[in-house]
Amino acid sequence: MKKLIISSISIISIMIMLVCCLVLQPKQDKDFVPTIAVDKKVDAATANIRDVQSRLKKWGYYTGNVDGINGPKTIAAVKKFQKRYGLTQDGIVGPLTAAKMGLSVSGGNSGSSSKYNSNDRYLLAKVIYAEARGESYTGQVAIAAVVLNRVDDSRFPNTVAGVIYQPWAFTAVNDGQINLEPNATAYQAADDALNGWDPTYGCVYYYNPKTATSKWIFTTKKVTQIGKHVFAV
Repeated sequence: MKKLIISSISIISIMIMLVCCLVLQPKQDKDFVPTIAVDKKVDAATANIRDVQSRLKKWGYYTGNVDGINGPKTIAAVKKFQKRYGLTQDGIVGPLTAAKMGLSVSGGNSGSSSKYNSNDRYLLAKVIYAEARGESYTGQVAIAAVVLNRVDDSRFPNTVAGVIYQPWAFTAVNDGQINLEPNATAYQAADDALNGWDPTYGCVYYYNPKTATSKWIFTTKKVTQIGKHVFAV
C-alpha cells in the first residue's frame, strides 16, 4: 500500500511539471516572419539586404521587391543561389556567399541610392512613365537602369537631369510626354533601379526596333530585349 501511494505521488508530480512547462512556454506569434540570418563577422555593407536582393533579382533567384525586408522570400533566394554554387544552403549571407555575390566583406558600397535625391527619383519615375508605361514592370525598371548607367558613364552627363534632358536623348522629352505625372508603379520601378536592380546588365542604349528611325542605333551591340525594347551598349 505504501509503495502504491509513493508511485501515485510520483506520477502526480510528473504531470504537474508537464503542465507547468506547457503553460510557461512562450507563444509564437502566428504572423511571425523569420528574418534572414546574417553572419555577424561580415561587414554591415555586405549584410545590406537591399544589395543582396538586387543581385539575386538580377540573376533570377529573387522575384520580390527590392525593399530591404528580411523575409522568407529572401532567405529562399539566398538558398537557391547557394545551391547553384555548391555552398552550404543555410540562407546565411556569410563570407563565402557574399564573396560569390560580389559583395565586399570589408566595407564599401552600401547601396547605389545614397548618391541620389528625391528629385532624381521623381525624374526617373517621369521618364519611366513617359517612355515605358505600357511595358512590363521589368521593362520599366530597365529604362531607369539605362539612365543610371549613363550617369556613371563618362560619355554622358553625370546627373540624372543631365542625362534625361540631354538633347535628343529621349523621345518622351522631345514630344512632351515627360511632363506627364508618373504613377505608383513608375515610382516603384525607379526605387528598384536606384537600389541596384539592372535588368539590362549595364546597357546605356535602348530602342524599339519597329519604330526607331536612327540608322546608327542599329550598329550598337544588343545585350538583351525586354518587351518591345532592345537594350544595347
